[in-house]
Amino acid sequence: MVLLLFVDLDPELVALDALGGFFVLRTGVPPRGPLPTLAQAYTTDRGEIREQVYPDPITFRVQKVTQSVRAPESRIAVSIAHQALAARLWSIALGAAALYGQAPDLGPELLRWDPDGSAPGDLWLTEVRALPATAVDEVVRAGHLVPLAAALHARYRISPGLLWGNAGSALAGAHRQLDRWARANGRTDVADRAHALASRLFAHPDLSGTLDPRTLRRRSCCLYYRLPGGGLCGDCCFGRPPRPAPRRS
Repeated sequence: MVLLLFVDLDPELVALDALGGFFVLRTGVPPRGPLPTLAQAYTTDRGEIREQVYPDPITFRVQKVTQSVRAPESRIAVSIAHQALAARLWSIALGAAALYGQAPDLGPELLRWDPDGSAPGDLWLTEVRALPATAVDEVVRAGHLVPLAAALHARYRISPGLLWGNAGSALAGAHRQLDRWARANGRTDVADRAHALASRLFAHPDLSGTLDPRTLRRRSCCLYYRLPGGGLCGDCCFGRPPRPAPRRS
């Protein structure tokens, strides 16, 4: 029998710091002032955030990533920005659920986001509220990834399959890192909990077909190979970078 060792969520979620940068979540008031919430970033009503520092957080972030990676197409930057945010959200929620036995409420209205922040994404949780560990799906997939995918598809016409592929890849990466940490630190209880939660998350139709279950390679492409010198990701669906389609004369 495995003994599960859980503790209550602490007000600053400091236990997540040991898991790595993707898992860290700051709490309280952002030092830069009135940053937008993710709920405001997802909205299609631009008037709702006209008083914020960033009147259009998603567009600002995509433009920042485009310049940073020298993306020849905006949808490449959209994909990179999306996967980074998905990885942050999955890591925080899955890490807390496996480590504490509870998930923090990461409601979009509680999370403030700095679109001009460093990669993978600066987030602040304005209030720490505990939810059951099983709430990770509701918190991340339903609460964030569904409205985020809708917003990105509406603005950039990017494929939903690509976005859910990003989400699946990000979830697998968060689980992999958490499993490595747990086993390296003798926390098999955390590893077991993370595995059970990740398996349940991947059973949802939005995520179930995103990765090959045998190899964990993606079934869609994140477009990273299209960057100058980009190459292939470790879980890429391609064995080699596709050649550009020949131009018609």
